[in-house]
Amino acid sequence: MPSQQLASKPVDQLNEEEATSELARLAKEIAFHNERYHTEDAPLISDAEYDALRRRNLAIEQRFPGLVREDSPSKQVGAAVSEKFRKVVHAVPMGSLDNAFADQDVTDFVARVRRFLRLDGEKELAFTAEPKIDGLSLSLRYEHGRLVKAATRGDGQVGEDVTANARTVAEIPNVLSGDFPDILEVRGEVYMRTADFAELNRRNAKAGKQIFANPRNSAAGSLRQLDTSITASRPLRFFAYAWGEISKMPADTQMGMVEAFASYGFHTNPLMKLFTDVEGLLAHYHFIEENRATLGYDIDGVVYKVNRLDLQARLGYVSRTPRWAIAHKFPAEKAMTILNGIDIQVGRTGALTPVARLQPVTVGGVVVVNATLHNAEEIERLGVMIGDTVIVQRAGDVIPQILGYVPDKRPEDAKPFHFPTVCPCELKTPIVRDATAGGAEGVVRRCSGEFACPFQRIEHLRHFVSRRAFDIEGLGEKQIEFFFTDPDLPVKSPADIFTLARRDAENQIKLKEKDGYGDVSVGKLFAAIEDRRRIGLDRMIYSLGIRHVGERTAVTFARAYGNWQAFHDAALAIAGGDEHARAEMDALEDIGDAAIDAVARYFAEEHNRKLVEELAAEIDVIDAERPKTDSPVAGKTIVFTGALERMSRDEAKAMAEKLGAKVAGSVSKKTDLVVAGPGAGSKLKQATELGIEVIDENAWFERVGGAA
Repeated sequence: MPSQQLASKPVDQLNEEEATSELARLAKEIAFHNERYHTEDAPLISDAEYDALRRRNLAIEQRFPGLVREDSPSKQVGAAVSEKFRKVVHAVPMGSLDNAFADQDVTDFVARVRRFLRLDGEKELAFTAEPKIDGLSLSLRYEHGRLVKAATRGDGQVGEDVTANARTVAEIPNVLSGDFPDILEVRGEVYMRTADFAELNRRNAKAGKQIFANPRNSAAGSLRQLDTSITASRPLRFFAYAWGEISKMPADTQMGMVEAFASYGFHTNPLMKLFTDVEGLLAHYHFIEENRATLGYDIDGVVYKVNRLDLQARLGYVSRTPRWAIAHKFPAEKAMTILNGIDIQVGRTGALTPVARLQPVTVGGVVVVNATLHNAEEIERLGVMIGDTVIVQRAGDVIPQILGYVPDKRPEDAKPFHFPTVCPCELKTPIVRDATAGGAEGVVRRCSGEFACPFQRIEHLRHFVSRRAFDIEGLGEKQIEFFFTDPDLPVKSPADIFTLARRDAENQIKLKEKDGYGDVSVGKLFAAIEDRRRIGLDRMIYSLGIRHVGERTAVTFARAYGNWQAFHDAALAIAGGDEHARAEMDALEDIGDAAIDAVARYFAEEHNRKLVEELAAEIDVIDAERPKTDSPVAGKTIVFTGALERMSRDEAKAMAEKLGAKVAGSVSKKTDLVVAGPGAGSKLKQATELGIEVIDENAWFERVGGAA
């Protein structure tokens, strides 16, 4: 069976041979991801996906105990030590915890502990519960109150010496206070607060440096630097919660040990609590889960530990996993957080999208600060208000979305969101709603500013220079972005393109002095721009990027109005409410209300009119050639299919339309003629079935030769 199919086969359906193969695959794959996570601080999969791999490995081993491998992931902790650092052998190994994913798993864990200790239900058994910090595990060794060694977990037996780096972390004391043991190894988690993480990424982005996926990666990467000045510049923090070698135990309970750490000068987690029943543990878990976004740092679950240390000693370990502790993980792809506000983003096509501004929370291994709300109808459907506690979901690389809100956590000052009626751009132009095919209002709202809207300009400029519009050689998408942001020769409108050479001659800073340009390339660009000062009417109309006015509609307008002035005057008249002008445009074949309304909105906007008139002053628009009415194919509907050898598909289309024919993309009963080249397939078959005339390319030229 292929490995991909085997990987998805249920464990209880595997035979021994398949189980052997699957355990080998899992050992290799988990080892790879351990290396990416622990050594390189660059995981490729989410915690949920990683946990699923380990659970599958463990389930197979439990079903086939005789197949457990020497390199089994269940026998290992972390990953091999990086060669960049000196090795440190832990006096007491650093283990890992089993995971619980459901409330029932926690109930089962408590029951297992009681059975092992032979405690009946009447006997009190206390557990601590504390947030599981999503950071980098660190062991700190103190001798006579002074920090002498700091080491990462590594593979649990051997870690990396990061002493010099640890000394730069403000929350790690170099000298202890209080009544401390002579030998003390304190263990805990190095982490970064979400606000500090966001600020670090902001600075790095501005400086063109590495952007981290989440605070855990950022903290791990910061601590594991060869240059300690880099570590010192990062806002790292530390929570203490465990220990290794100790010359004298300061307490006989888990809670007492952590309280002792606090007295020595360490930061401990204030959410660590003591409970004597499962109900209390689970209530605390759900309390932390609901308030996760307000903590200011990343957690991925809650850890439960038997409180009495003598009972921990009796319970002992299974491999390197303690029987006396378990990590209750949060659902990996969902989280609760606070909706702080809703911003409106204007896309490059003018579409307005409401974006939720969230209290930062990690979902699926990525810090989420924004989530899409799609449209006004979605906000209404969800019923969310600003200030609500909301449930956020993220799946793979999909943009995070809000699933709903928690009603009983709605604050009294929660505010409803009112969708704006004007664009947030500087023009404050009205927002219009798309119409459906049936004429009803759609859900998408758009800025009516079109080309004039700052949010849409760069996309409109790209369209303006595209192949089927002005098609200016040497002025593609990248060059448009360059000129759009260039402070010396900015291109903010189509007319600016045609004044480039003139402005360059007047500028002190010349284009040839900028990266990517020289005398030759500048000369070619200016020549290409000059070559496009004469443009066909249909291309001119299409280049404006009027919504619902595509290439075919532009051709229809060009043929109907003949010259730029006539089209321009008709558009202005329709924008001004002239019903006669509208009726004339409506009478054109294939021109409907959507296109007419779009033309009206475009030319009704003052800024758009200014852009168009400035452009028209710089160029010469060639009058459209009226289609022939006396050609052999005038008035006929033509379909071209297969590979054309004597002309391109665009040339064939242009020729047919020039001769007064209509070119269709598919065969129907209305088709009059099909021109089929080599490789013609379904369209040719359909034409034959409908009895439509079919000719080859040579016959086409023979038929229209004189007329063309």
